[in-house]
Amino acid sequence: MRAAVLHEIGQDKLEVLDDVEAVGFGPGKVRLRIRATGLCHSDVSAMSGVLPQPAPFIPGHEGAGEVLDVGDGVSGLSAGDRVLVCWLPACGACPSCKRGQTQLCLAGFMNAGTPNFKRPGGDVFGFAGTGTFTEEVVVGAGCAVPIPDDVPFEIAALIGCGVTTGLGAAINTAQVEAGSSVAVIGCGGVGISTIQGARVQGAAQIVAVDPVASRREAALRFGATEAVSPDEFADAKQRITAGEGFDYVFEVVGKSATARTAYENTRRGGTLCVVGAGAMDDHFQVNMFELFFDEKRILPSMYGGGDVLRSYERAIALWRAGRIDLESMITHRVRLEGINDALDQMRTGESLRTCVEL
Repeated sequence: MRAAVLHEIGQDKLEVLDDVEAVGFGPGKVRLRIRATGLCHSDVSAMSGVLPQPAPFIPGHEGAGEVLDVGDGVSGLSAGDRVLVCWLPACGACPSCKRGQTQLCLAGFMNAGTPNFKRPGGDVFGFAGTGTFTEEVVVGAGCAVPIPDDVPFEIAALIGCGVTTGLGAAINTAQVEAGSSVAVIGCGGVGISTIQGARVQGAAQIVAVDPVASRREAALRFGATEAVSPDEFADAKQRITAGEGFDYVFEVVGKSATARTAYENTRRGGTLCVVGAGAMDDHFQVNMFELFFDEKRILPSMYGGGDVLRSYERAIALWRAGRIDLESMITHRVRLEGINDALDQMRTGESLRTCVEL
């Protein structure tokens, strides 16, 4: 079958091959036919080595498709079911799951160290234990979440990661209050979803901050009340908050420099929500006096900061009600052969979300 493979960490191009086989099918597993997958910035970060991932590997974790076969012991799923891919399934038994913090379950991360593909030359890993830049994939049954018939595959794919992450940051983690002021730094797919979450929550001012003009323009269409470049952010803070700072600032880039900017533009007693996934050697620093004196809450948000199954259902309900716009987030569509063009479009900021159709 066809799949897009990264041979070594640090390479910036994928090779589309037709000699890849999905392996590992058996008890507790399902085989999926991927129909649509989104390109998330985490895929690029794994390719560059910012996020840890063994290679060779197949990127992609934001996918949807159909169940081809189910292994022994799998209940609630049958061949032909339409599903989205959950890259961080909850085991239900670990301390995090028992506390209700299923987004912190480590069982899914353990899957990343087990290859679920092979080629004539050896094993191939799937990113985050999945790997959706391929026609078929074998995953644990918990990774396959049934979706209603009225949800298109491309919409379901976005809900599988970027939409859930961004909406959840605003709704679950930060719990944005109605009438508040919000700034979102980084307006790709996750940032746009964060903006939509803040709008759903009733924020009065939502300032989008991004260096790319097309993304700033898009942010206004998705609910931002103003969109500025990073150089204009200080002026927006002065005009909108009289220099005090925003009630909530979301960092959706994954870099310490932008996290520091976010911290400095959060008002005393306000909330900095860190949504971007960054590198292990990139350290965010605050001094002990400002940490105490300013009483700013620093809240990381992992996969939307809540139970992902409930978050999926909420995203679908909001989409059906017209409260969030997911179709317009897909700015580009490609076949698998065009994956490298899609990667370039993401790196330059030209795309919000690219849908890879398989």
